[in-house]
Amino acid sequence: MEKLIDLLSQLKPYLPAAQITTALFLILLVLLQPRGDALGSAFGQSVFTAGKLRGFSKKIFWFTLFLGTLFILLAVIGLAI
Repeated sequence: MEKLIDLLSQLKPYLPAAQITTALFLILLVLLQPRGDALGSAFGQSVFTAGKLRGFSKKIFWFTLFLGTLFILLAVIGLAI
């Protein structure tokens, strides 16, 4: 456990750069995603779900989820050390 803490403390100077890079890619991927029904689904219109995604849109969706999780993980690591 102590080795892990030492390793994370060595990475501390690089965490802000990693978070900024991850955030920029996350913003880009969110902007690249296809538009859903937005507010229309709140009034009973069709619901946009991940199951309807195909091809490149599905890959963008899953990579966005991955980057979001990575961003949260980096933030928690930054708070822990």
